[in-house]
Amino acid sequence: MASTDSCFEYRRRLEIGAQRLVTQPRMPVLQVALSVGFGSTEAFARAFKARFGSTPSSWRLAERSNRNQLDRKLGQAFTADGGHDQVSRIHSREASMNVKLVDRQAVTVAYLRHVGPYGPGISQFWEETVDPWLQTNNLMGRPLYGISHDDPGITAPEKCRYDAAVEVGPEFVGAGHHLKTTIPGGKYAAASFRGTAAEIGDAWMDLMRNWLPGSGLQLDSRPLFEYYPPGFTVEHETGAFECEICIPVTKL
Repeated sequence: MASTDSCFEYRRRLEIGAQRLVTQPRMPVLQVALSVGFGSTEAFARAFKARFGSTPSSWRLAERSNRNQLDRKLGQAFTADGGHDQVSRIHSREASMNVKLVDRQAVTVAYLRHVGPYGPGISQFWEETVDPWLQTNNLMGRPLYGISHDDPGITAPEKCRYDAAVEVGPEFVGAGHHLKTTIPGGKYAAASFRGTAAEIGDAWMDLMRNWLPGSGLQLDSRPLFEYYPPGFTVEHETGAFECEICIPVTKL
């Protein structure tokens, strides 16, 4: 029987492959298969269908169809309303996304893990669990990171992993049930975000599904994260905040 770790790694390879099929629509299926450790299109297709119930090509076509349906619905809304506010908000956000390529240094972080659906539960986790832990360990005011390990469109919500992390020195010990890791350095695409927790998911989608496919870059295996600079705050009245959405990229 395969070990838990090897089963998890196998699942992650397939999930990364599923991401690349969508975010890199011009990448041949064979290249996707090789990039996630499969030796042939056939081996990848068999494993992919067993995991997702669909062939890689059908998965890619279905995602493209879903996007086309969304565009048609937006067009219908435009006609029905006799205006363009909703359509304009969505497409102007895509067009104006401020993305820059940055070379980040590797950093040591201490983190607490949340397993479960992304969304409001993450904000609650920060407020009720992470903030008290930061205060106990005198870590307030340091750079913070929200590390997302799974794509909620692919991984079952109850299995999605999120690490609430704070930058620390290598010698940090601290109190509480935390873990330490290193966020790898290297090239990242960083998109500036200002909004609420309810809006950040759309920003992630814009970056992954709209900006990345035309960038000439692809994701690699490093984690994706949100970067919150020192002095990060949330506006009390609106719930708005600022951060950078960072995805690890490499050349196609």
